[in-house]
Amino acid sequence: MTADQFVNALTAEGLNVKEYKDWRNHNRNHKGAWGPVHGVVIHHTAGTDSLDLCYDGDSDLPGPLCHTYMDKAGTAYMIANGRANHAGTFATNAVTAAVNESSTHPRPAASEPVDGNVQFYGIEIENLGDGDDPFPDVQYRAAVQWAAAICRFHGWSADSVIGHKEGTRRKVDPAFDMDEFRRNVAAQLGQKPEPSKPTPPSKPTPPPFPGTGYFRPGAKNTYVTQLGKQLIAKGYGRFYSVGAGPTWTNSDRSAVRAFQEAQGWSGSDADGYPGPETWRRLFS
Repeated sequence: MTADQFVNALTAEGLNVKEYKDWRNHNRNHKGAWGPVHGVVIHHTAGTDSLDLCYDGDSDLPGPLCHTYMDKAGTAYMIANGRANHAGTFATNAVTAAVNESSTHPRPAASEPVDGNVQFYGIEIENLGDGDDPFPDVQYRAAVQWAAAICRFHGWSADSVIGHKEGTRRKVDPAFDMDEFRRNVAAQLGQKPEPSKPTPPSKPTPPPFPGTGYFRPGAKNTYVTQLGKQLIAKGYGRFYSVGAGPTWTNSDRSAVRAFQEAQGWSGSDADGYPGPETWRRLFS
């Protein structure tokens, strides 16, 4: 998948996707091949707050350490686009089972001649992996959707999904049953996904109106500066020759009057002195 295809596939599956740093150009392609891909590997982080570790890696194992990092809230952070240091060497029988989409995933052989980083997408799910740290339902569900999204894109079945512990004897992750996880992925693939919807931006809450006494001839305070900056931001900077506040001047009054008139007000409602409604509209 291209970076756009990856994001679109996850979003279409209903995931909350966050693009992290320069993930679109972040990979280990300079160290070896990436693809053809044949499956998906599920990992847990064995730590806490592992987002930056998954992106950067460490001196022993440089990042990226996965393609996607899944936090406890089920947010999918995009980490890599291309080869990533997540799988390491794999047993041939484990890879063959995934490639053939076998319903049986055997214990991996002791010999590990296959470079799993070439052939598999990888996700790191935030979890200590100690058997006590829970996988919240929202996180587990999102991991299922993540795996299903990739399988759906490539036309794979859920049996293209394996745990890290099923590719090598060196690992024990993830700390949940992979047969059950694959059944959940299969169920997800069997239904029409519901694309995630962008969260509408919240409307800003106007700061409290300080009172009319702060906006009178001779007044000098931070509220005058705040008012002037907002008027300039709203397009009334032409009334200011030296910028906003802190001293109330005719520039402020002229700018306020112009703003009030733009609201359709006149007379005493457009006298150039801000009241509660002028303040509310100006900061909304």
